[in-house]
Amino acid sequence: MAVLTDAMKAMVQRTQLCYVATATPDGKPNLSPKGSLAVWDDNTLVFADIASPGTIANLEVNPAIEINIVDPFLRKGYRFAGRASVVSEGDTFRTVKDQLQRKHGPRLPVNHVVIVHVDRAASLISPAYMVQPDISEDEVQRTWRGIYGVRLDTE
Repeated sequence: MAVLTDAMKAMVQRTQLCYVATATPDGKPNLSPKGSLAVWDDNTLVFADIASPGTIANLEVNPAIEINIVDPFLRKGYRFAGRASVVSEGDTFRTVKDQLQRKHGPRLPVNHVVIVHVDRAASLISPAYMVQPDISEDEVQRTWRGIYGVRLDTE
Protein backbone atom coordinates (compact mmCIF):
# COMPACT_ATOMS: atom_id res chain seq x y z
CA MET A 1 0.00 0.00 0.00
CA ALA A 2 1.30 3.45 -0.90
CA VAL A 3 2.45 5.68 1.93
CA LEU A 4 2.74 8.83 -0.19
CA THR A 5 -0.56 10.31 -1.34
CA ASP A 6 -1.01 12.34 -4.51
CA ALA A 7 -1.26 15.51 -2.39
CA MET A 8 2.06 14.69 -0.68
CA LYS A 9 3.74 14.02 -4.02
CA ALA A 10 2.40 17.28 -5.44
CA MET A 11 3.74 19.28 -2.50
CA VAL A 12 7.19 17.68 -2.83
CA GLN A 13 7.20 18.57 -6.52
CA ARG A 14 6.20 22.22 -6.04
CA THR A 15 8.03 23.07 -2.80
CA GLN A 16 11.71 23.83 -3.19
CA LEU A 17 12.83 23.51 0.40
CA CYS A 18 12.55 20.81 3.04
CA TYR A 19 14.30 20.05 6.30
CA VAL A 20 15.97 16.73 7.02
CA ALA A 21 16.50 15.55 10.59
CA THR A 22 19.12 12.95 11.47
CA ALA A 23 20.96 12.04 14.67
CA THR A 24 24.68 12.46 15.23
CA PRO A 25 26.66 9.41 16.41
CA ASP A 26 26.35 10.68 19.99
CA GLY A 27 22.57 11.03 19.65
CA LYS A 28 22.27 14.79 19.17
CA PRO A 29 19.74 16.08 16.64
CA ASN A 30 20.96 17.44 13.32
CA LEU A 31 18.69 19.47 11.06
CA SER A 32 19.72 20.32 7.50
CA PRO A 33 17.85 22.11 4.70
CA LYS A 34 17.64 20.37 1.33
CA GLY A 35 16.52 21.74 -2.01
CA SER A 36 16.61 18.57 -4.11
CA LEU A 37 13.86 16.41 -2.59
CA ALA A 38 11.99 14.35 -5.18
CA VAL A 39 9.45 11.54 -5.27
CA TRP A 40 10.93 8.21 -6.38
CA ASP A 41 7.81 6.05 -6.03
CA ASP A 42 4.73 5.61 -3.81
CA ASN A 43 6.85 4.83 -0.75
CA THR A 44 10.20 6.44 -1.47
CA LEU A 45 11.71 9.92 -1.54
CA VAL A 46 15.20 10.83 -2.73
CA PHE A 47 17.52 13.80 -2.36
CA ALA A 48 21.06 14.66 -3.36
CA ASP A 49 24.03 15.18 -1.11
CA ILE A 50 25.24 18.43 -2.62
CA ALA A 51 27.07 19.76 0.42
CA SER A 52 25.91 17.60 3.32
CA PRO A 53 28.82 15.61 4.74
CA GLY A 54 27.27 15.73 8.23
CA THR A 55 23.94 14.32 7.07
CA ILE A 56 25.70 11.52 5.18
CA ALA A 57 27.98 10.68 8.13
CA ASN A 58 24.97 10.56 10.46
CA LEU A 59 22.98 8.29 8.14
CA GLU A 60 25.89 5.90 7.77
CA VAL A 61 25.77 5.32 11.55
CA ASN A 62 22.00 5.59 12.07
CA PRO A 63 19.67 5.42 9.04
CA ALA A 64 16.66 6.88 10.89
CA ILE A 65 15.45 10.05 9.16
CA GLU A 66 12.61 12.52 9.23
CA ILE A 67 11.80 15.06 6.53
CA ASN A 68 9.49 18.05 6.99
CA ILE A 69 8.16 20.00 4.03
CA VAL A 70 5.88 23.00 4.55
CA ASP A 71 4.32 25.51 2.16
CA PRO A 72 5.39 28.77 3.88
CA PHE A 73 2.28 30.66 2.76
CA LEU A 74 -0.36 27.97 3.13
CA ARG A 75 1.18 26.96 6.50
CA LYS A 76 0.49 23.29 5.80
CA GLY A 77 2.80 20.46 4.90
CA TYR A 78 3.91 16.93 5.63
CA ARG A 79 6.22 14.95 7.87
CA PHE A 80 7.88 11.85 6.44
CA ALA A 81 9.71 9.35 8.66
CA GLY A 82 11.64 6.27 7.70
CA ARG A 83 15.03 4.79 6.98
CA ALA A 84 17.62 6.11 4.56
CA SER A 85 20.13 4.39 2.32
CA VAL A 86 23.12 6.31 0.98
CA VAL A 87 24.41 5.38 -2.49
CA SER A 88 27.24 6.82 -4.55
CA GLU A 89 27.31 4.45 -7.51
CA GLY A 90 25.14 2.03 -9.45
CA ASP A 91 21.99 2.31 -11.50
CA THR A 92 19.87 3.99 -8.83
CA PHE A 93 22.55 6.60 -8.14
CA ARG A 94 22.94 7.40 -11.85
CA THR A 95 19.19 7.55 -12.47
CA VAL A 96 18.49 9.84 -9.51
CA LYS A 97 21.53 12.01 -10.29
CA ASP A 98 20.40 12.39 -13.91
CA GLN A 99 16.84 13.27 -12.86
CA LEU A 100 18.03 15.83 -10.30
CA GLN A 101 20.49 17.36 -12.75
CA ARG A 102 17.78 17.64 -15.40
CA LYS A 103 15.61 19.48 -12.87
CA HIS A 104 18.32 21.61 -11.21
CA GLY A 105 20.98 21.84 -13.93
CA PRO A 106 23.91 19.69 -15.03
CA ARG A 107 26.36 21.44 -12.72
CA LEU A 108 24.54 20.23 -9.61
CA PRO A 109 27.22 18.37 -7.65
CA VAL A 110 25.71 15.07 -6.59
CA ASN A 111 28.14 13.38 -4.20
CA HIS A 112 25.64 10.82 -2.93
CA VAL A 113 21.98 10.06 -3.35
CA VAL A 114 19.90 9.46 -0.25
CA ILE A 115 17.02 7.05 -0.76
CA VAL A 116 14.38 7.43 1.94
CA HIS A 117 12.06 4.47 2.48
CA VAL A 118 9.07 6.22 4.05
CA ASP A 119 7.38 4.22 6.83
CA ARG A 120 5.11 6.98 8.12
CA ALA A 121 3.71 10.18 6.70
CA ALA A 122 1.53 12.73 8.47
CA SER A 123 0.10 16.17 7.87
CA LEU A 124 1.59 19.29 9.42
CA ILE A 125 -0.90 22.11 9.97
CA SER A 126 -0.37 25.54 11.48
CA PRO A 127 -2.21 26.36 14.70
CA ALA A 128 -3.79 29.23 12.72
CA TYR A 129 -6.31 26.72 11.40
CA MET A 130 -7.10 25.49 14.92
CA VAL A 131 -7.28 28.88 16.58
CA GLN A 132 -9.61 30.16 13.84
CA PRO A 133 -11.45 27.04 12.61
CA ASP A 134 -13.39 29.04 10.01
CA ILE A 135 -10.29 30.63 8.44
CA SER A 136 -9.81 29.75 4.78
CA GLU A 137 -6.58 28.67 3.13
CA ASP A 138 -6.83 31.81 0.98
CA GLU A 139 -6.92 34.01 4.10
CA VAL A 140 -3.91 32.24 5.61
CA GLN A 141 -1.97 32.55 2.35
CA ARG A 142 -2.87 36.24 1.99
CA THR A 143 -1.72 36.93 5.56
CA TRP A 144 1.62 35.16 5.19
CA ARG A 145 2.30 36.51 1.71
CA GLY A 146 1.76 39.97 3.22
CA ILE A 147 4.18 39.23 6.05
CA TYR A 148 6.82 38.13 3.52
CA GLY A 149 5.95 40.92 1.07
CA VAL A 150 4.95 38.53 -1.71
CA ARG A 151 1.99 39.38 -3.91
CA LEU A 152 -0.61 36.85 -4.97
CA ASP A 153 -0.85 36.17 -8.71
CA THR A 154 -4.38 37.60 -8.63
CA GLU A 155 -3.39 40.91 -7.04
